[in-house]
Amino acid sequence: MGIPLKQAVAVGKYIVAQRLRGRRRYPLVLMLEPLYRCNLECAGCGKIQHPEETLRRMLTPDQCFAAAEECGAPVVSIAGGEPLIHPKIGEIVEGLLARGKIVYLCTNAILLEKKLDLLRPDAGLSLNVHLDGDERHHDASVQRPGVYRTAVQAIRAAKARGFRVTINCTIFLGHAPEDLHRFFDEVTALGVDGIMTSPGYAYERAPDQAHFLVREQTRALFREVFRPTAEHGWAFNHSPLYLDFLQGKVDYQCTPWGSPNYGIFGWQRPCYLFSEGYASTFRELMETTDWDRYGTGRHPKCADCMMHCGYEPTAVEDSMASVGSVVRSVRSVFGGAR
Repeated sequence: MGIPLKQAVAVGKYIVAQRLRGRRRYPLVLMLEPLYRCNLECAGCGKIQHPEETLRRMLTPDQCFAAAEECGAPVVSIAGGEPLIHPKIGEIVEGLLARGKIVYLCTNAILLEKKLDLLRPDAGLSLNVHLDGDERHHDASVQRPGVYRTAVQAIRAAKARGFRVTINCTIFLGHAPEDLHRFFDEVTALGVDGIMTSPGYAYERAPDQAHFLVREQTRALFREVFRPTAEHGWAFNHSPLYLDFLQGKVDYQCTPWGSPNYGIFGWQRPCYLFSEGYASTFRELMETTDWDRYGTGRHPKCADCMMHCGYEPTAVEDSMASVGSVVRSVRSVFGGAR
């Protein structure tokens, strides 16, 4: 199974309720960043490049809960930085689950095995481990040897204790389709419950600007990557329509409000990938952001972005637009988007 049944039901009910209320724009996933500090300096990430005084700041559990309630999205993705560095991460996860949220705890897994006692397996919780391809590609991406093996060991430990584990694979220029095929086989053999993947976004602060994919490169690569999925049986934690989008089979416009970001500076405009300022409340974010300025063909920073945070909400919305799309999406819940 790719997308958990509990998540599919919660999101489906939520979307129906929003439509019945006549809401045009509503969030699906809260991107919650309780801190920017990290124990890695990945080549494609700009978060760790903030000044030291910023890296010392953290959200309190109550701030996290208030943001989740204010936003109302059924899913919360806890990112950063490295969330497991937060001294109260267990309290944050437990509090969000108690509030009925579907929680994805994103981690590079360096601390995961040591921190498992802070967490408990739950149908609403997924440990989302960052792995940018096989050992060679991933260790190069995070700029530290041995991290891939540490993550694999942590995945085994988490699965042995009953946790749901997904992996999040960001793809950059230089990934060969056959390398990714081998990698997806490896993590499937580990027993991961779903694979999340998307092309990297060109963060302005990222140290390595040479290996981000442009849109046509992304489409060509993913067409090759997904060509043999039937024979391999990989389960992707995505809407099947988002996988179509990555291959260029369908064209979408970004839905930046679908995954709003809340962090130490407030609500980030327009999304967590780049900042055009911050709002102090979620209502202010939604009502005062000029959403029509953003997306492919509208803003230069959006030109090559195909990240799931912006386009997965569009695909999920489209999955309820016809009977055929609904049936296909339901099948993906029980068999994984393939």
